[in-house]
Amino acid sequence: MTDDHDGSKPYLARIGGLIRDSRRHRGWTQAQLAEALSTSQSAINRIERGHQNLSVDMLARISEALDSGIVTLGQAAPTHLRVTGGRTLSGSISVKTSKNAGVALLCASLLNAGRTTLRKVARIEEVNRILEVLNSIGVRTRWLNEDNDLEIVPPAKLDLAGIDVEAARRTRSIIMLLGPLLHHEDAFELPYAGGCALGTRTVEPHLVALRPLGLEVKAVAGQYHVAVDRGVGPTRPIVLTERGDTVTENALMAAARRDGVTVIRNASPNYMVQDLCFFLGELGVRIEGVGTTTLTVHGVGEVDRDIDYSPSEDPIEAMSLISAAIVTSSEVTVRRVPIEFMEIELALLEEMGLDHDRSAEYAAANGRTRLVDVTVRPSRLKAPIDKIHPMPFPGLNIDNLPFFALIAATAQGSTLIHDWVYENRALYLTELTKLGAKVTLLDPHRVYVEGPTHWSGAEVICPPALRPAVVVLLAMLAAKGTSVLRNVYVINRGYEQLAERLNLLGADISTFRDI
Repeated sequence: MTDDHDGSKPYLARIGGLIRDSRRHRGWTQAQLAEALSTSQSAINRIERGHQNLSVDMLARISEALDSGIVTLGQAAPTHLRVTGGRTLSGSISVKTSKNAGVALLCASLLNAGRTTLRKVARIEEVNRILEVLNSIGVRTRWLNEDNDLEIVPPAKLDLAGIDVEAARRTRSIIMLLGPLLHHEDAFELPYAGGCALGTRTVEPHLVALRPLGLEVKAVAGQYHVAVDRGVGPTRPIVLTERGDTVTENALMAAARRDGVTVIRNASPNYMVQDLCFFLGELGVRIEGVGTTTLTVHGVGEVDRDIDYSPSEDPIEAMSLISAAIVTSSEVTVRRVPIEFMEIELALLEEMGLDHDRSAEYAAANGRTRLVDVTVRPSRLKAPIDKIHPMPFPGLNIDNLPFFALIAATAQGSTLIHDWVYENRALYLTELTKLGAKVTLLDPHRVYVEGPTHWSGAEVICPPALRPAVVVLLAMLAAKGTSVLRNVYVINRGYEQLAERLNLLGADISTFRDI
């Protein structure tokens, strides 16, 4: 890409602007980008101002350094990871705030006519998709600083006809807009939900939960057609047919702005639900029974207040980081672990022989969630006597189960992993066999894992489900030689800069794209 006529290169200015924006999004200075490219800061300055001719090779190098598809045409090229494994990790790493809580709180911000400020929001693709949806219906959002504090200001009236259909279809979380939107419109449409490939997950529990609050839904041609009858209210407690997290959150948001008392039974008491309850409390909605399976919601008719809330840390990311230490036989301190939601996992790991310490408890920024620092040391693990299976909180977290397949592959003996919740997630765990693990699929819900494993490098296409995808990446950290994990968008949906943060502990992971 060269042009000798310096005065007529508007495309260079546009490309320079893209590079500048990508650099800032990554949080780099011009000097840091210059160092990554082995060039000068003045050269970067010229490039960003559109005063520098650029070869395709230089554009490709900039794209790789910034993990940004600047050189692609049309759809952005998929992102891949190259892992040089067999390295020991060391040091400490802090757990970031919860993806699932952040997404729920973004949806819940629609309940508030005032300004909502959320602190240290996980800057991940799932959040980006919800922000795109909110922006498309008139909500103003802006990132305030490098700490990922986020400001949300709703319009006087939402423009639901302008909804970004493509963004909505790329996330399951869109279903959680049913609860807050029923307070805004008597009739509206939402696109079908997407997200992880975990089999067909019915939305019927959501509809059962919301019907007593006046919401009726029909699925027609890829859209949910929603009608709201404001004369309908629950005459008895709402009993959820599934103790699901998002179902409980939808029911909470639907009840929050309804005058009167709503009782929700068989509610999930999981971490993201608790965060939503604390947030609703800041909006003036009194909720009894937080952390139990019966929630009593004292709704309020209108909410118009400026609030500031800090979502708590993510127990699934905590489990991911602890698993990284275990599979690489490393001593690592994982800080800010929400212990209430990790106690079963740590008890099971202790039974398997994990050597670890934990600090005294301290409070998260929301003032309620209990945190600890966990130090993991190299350990000789043995397979547990019983099968490992998830249960609703306070049992072993459903999203943490895949990490136990990875850990079982490092342990001496045979472990049965029973993933009874999802129809086909267990299937993706067999991808570990490409890296040397012995994982036998018994049926769509159960795998048999035999360890210990002598991991070896391989090229693997990223599983389309978030947690199994991360499990494969963590196994690559232990695999000698070079591994490639292709098309890692699904990981970026749920983790913020996971590869870069693992590198700070001593991993060797680089990002690249096909050009």
